[in-house]
Amino acid sequence: MRKLRNNELGRLSPKEFAEATKTPLVVVLDNIRSMHNVGSIFRTADCFRAQHIYLCGLTPTPGHHEIEKTALGATQTVSWSKEESALSCLVNLKSKGFKTLALEQAEESIDLREYSVQGPTALVLGHEVMGVQQGVIDICDDVIEIKQFGTKHSLNVSVSGGIALFEIHKGLAINRKNIT
Repeated sequence: MRKLRNNELGRLSPKEFAEATKTPLVVVLDNIRSMHNVGSIFRTADCFRAQHIYLCGLTPTPGHHEIEKTALGATQTVSWSKEESALSCLVNLKSKGFKTLALEQAEESIDLREYSVQGPTALVLGHEVMGVQQGVIDICDDVIEIKQFGTKHSLNVSVSGGIALFEIHKGLAINRKNIT
């Protein structure tokens, strides 16, 4: 087995990415404060060809060095917009037919490993300490959770977002053969 070189990975150019079919998935960042986390989420969204990232509340926007350093150019490929609040953003997405999911530890949450994704999906990721706001959880269609089995009760938001984006993309790709 031989490790592949970068030029053998078959990566899309920014122009090819812009023209490529996107996963019917958007990410809603609910008051994420760390620029490193925002940049990392952009990079992961690029990896799974997410349609859009909504930067809500106090979430910083691209242009800051710390975001760009971790995004590695993904702020130039993934479509994004700044929104005043995650709540109003989700109301708008629901009116467009998106199923809304909060990634959070909550009563009656659904284990991500058992969740079945179908159709346009909006994934909400919350503040590093406070999580997803309760008002946002209240309007979401479902709350999904990454079950944890160690001594810690949380994961970094960019790590948990990456896990959730992988699982959601996998479910959507099964339902849409042209996203691989």
